[in-house]
Amino acid sequence: MTNPLLAEQTLPFGIQDFPAISDADWREAIEEGITRQRAALEALATSAEPATVATVLEAWERSDELLNRACAGFWTLKSADTNEQRDAIDEQLAPALAAHATAITLDRRLYDRLQQLQQRADAGQVELDPQSAWLLAERLREFRRLGIDLPTDQQARLRELNEQIAGLQARWSQLVVAGRNAAAIQVTDPARLEGLTEDDLAAARAAAERRGLDGWVLELVNTTDQPLLSRLRDRELREQLFTASISRGDGGENDTRDLVVRLARLRAELAQLLGFPHYAAFIADDGCAKTTTAVNEILAQVTPAAIRNAQREAQPLQARLQADHPGQTLQPWDWQYYAEQERTARFRLDTEALRAYLPFERVLEDGVLAAATGLYGITFSRRDDLTGYTDDCRVYEVHDHDGRPLALVVIDPYARPTKQGGAWMTSLVDQSRLLDRLPVVTNNCNLARPAPRQPTLMSWENVITLFHEFGHDLHGMLSDVRYPSRSGTAVPRDFVEFPSQVNETWAWDRELLARYARHYETGEPMPAEWIETLHRARHFNEGYAAVEAFSAMVLDQVWHQTPLEELPSSPDQVIDFERQALQAQGVAFPLIPPRYRTTYFSHIWGGGYPAGYYSYLWSEVLDADTVAWFTENGGMTRENGDWFRSRLLSRGGSMDVMDSYRQFRGKDPDVCHLLERRGLA
Repeated sequence: MTNPLLAEQTLPFGIQDFPAISDADWREAIEEGITRQRAALEALATSAEPATVATVLEAWERSDELLNRACAGFWTLKSADTNEQRDAIDEQLAPALAAHATAITLDRRLYDRLQQLQQRADAGQVELDPQSAWLLAERLREFRRLGIDLPTDQQARLRELNEQIAGLQARWSQLVVAGRNAAAIQVTDPARLEGLTEDDLAAARAAAERRGLDGWVLELVNTTDQPLLSRLRDRELREQLFTASISRGDGGENDTRDLVVRLARLRAELAQLLGFPHYAAFIADDGCAKTTTAVNEILAQVTPAAIRNAQREAQPLQARLQADHPGQTLQPWDWQYYAEQERTARFRLDTEALRAYLPFERVLEDGVLAAATGLYGITFSRRDDLTGYTDDCRVYEVHDHDGRPLALVVIDPYARPTKQGGAWMTSLVDQSRLLDRLPVVTNNCNLARPAPRQPTLMSWENVITLFHEFGHDLHGMLSDVRYPSRSGTAVPRDFVEFPSQVNETWAWDRELLARYARHYETGEPMPAEWIETLHRARHFNEGYAAVEAFSAMVLDQVWHQTPLEELPSSPDQVIDFERQALQAQGVAFPLIPPRYRTTYFSHIWGGGYPAGYYSYLWSEVLDADTVAWFTENGGMTRENGDWFRSRLLSRGGSMDVMDSYRQFRGKDPDVCHLLERRGLA
């Protein structure tokens, strides 16, 4: 039977035919994609034709069409619904893909062809349009960054390092998912679950049934903080849940410490080989920050005030604990429980009562999608004839303001034991004028699956996450570039979170809120006074949120700014290294651990953010400044949306992203808006 990935793509927008594709098909297609690109680039490297845009840049962009399609589909599927076969394929192919990428960036002949094109352009023999000039400059810069000028022996070591790192990252991702599933807590006494909602209990019962266990199972999310801690009245169970969360990867069958040590040391060696003092410098050089000095400066600017805010926030929580447990001291597992009590008392805001007004379908249709329609004129229609990569997926076709097809977006809302934690966007098909491709993007969340025939009710945090990830989707959907490698979210890591963070803002829009926040049974809108209260409470517990986020950013930087000779050499040193790092940087706060501890920090060890978790803060500077611009210019209007789209979202990585920002804003971003938002001014 023909591999569907190797046949002509006949589905609308070129979306992969997931039901027809076997795990073996993915492996074959990726391997064939490597072979085809290798052959295409070999022809490019040895060509006697003059270097032109068509013979070099366009030929290069066409060379990996199959490889990109296969990798995009496979990685989307694996992250959302893995199994043993997919884990094995990932672990086996990751080094091969790394070797392939390294072979390209160390091929002197390819570099020379790029240089030939640049020389001919400089001599006036070839005309480069702005996107082609930028692509050429970026490819040349990438070759220089990644070792083209290294001696042969050092290049050989570089190849080894890249393959080893890729394999270890793949293994890490498997261990983290397994560790999260293994850390779940079984409860057989219903009295211990006092405080949980009916939805919480139904989800816990379903989790127990899936595992063949009696009672209830409390499953973990990927962050240190567990949402159930805000509702569980049983203090011992809170402690048990917190301990299970924070201990993941620190020993046992799913111990990740050895991988941490090996990855940190290999990355440090790689950076030094490429001429950087440490891995963080290597990463910053490729972003908007440019230097770790800039990264450290912004972290130093915000962390002291965040600690002070958190210290103030702890005082009323300690008082509330004393009322329940005289003589006891506030602990990390108590914070969110008593913070919720404080929030309710101070603002008369019951966050659980809000859930009844936040059914997923309405939030999606009348909130997230409606906001995009209002800002950009795009519309959405269900495509029930198209299937995604799991049965949970729903597919929407997107049309532009003039009715033209624009994109597909695949929404995958529910948590599964086979799904990685958190929320994310992927691109199944990259937009490209060169290849005449319209984009296909995904939106992955981890909402608790409701009981049969019950609605999916969201927390306010879930709502913000959905808007956030859809901001990434919009960055992909609204891309309008020539080259697929520059499409959508193909921008520096410390810029990529910016559009998604801007999109969170629209969740708070009062007019939109009144539209989508409606009771799941009666359809009645959320009471106006609740909406106002929600706004007043917007920055409640901000100190906690800031400290847990900033301490994780600091932890990431310390791991990747430490020179090779000073890094831990043994798994037993990992936890002490983490503790000392937080203390040395002034962000050690016993009541608020980092949002991710070292041993389950997937962003930096298994994901795409090594030495880059600071990007959320860096992007928030741009986000806060942009929101200020929207406010100054009338807010959530079509005119403002079109300006943001045309000057920034549509351009992807086809030009210097900070130049696109300045064209949108008219000036450089001002950090004052972030400091005011975070209460750090």
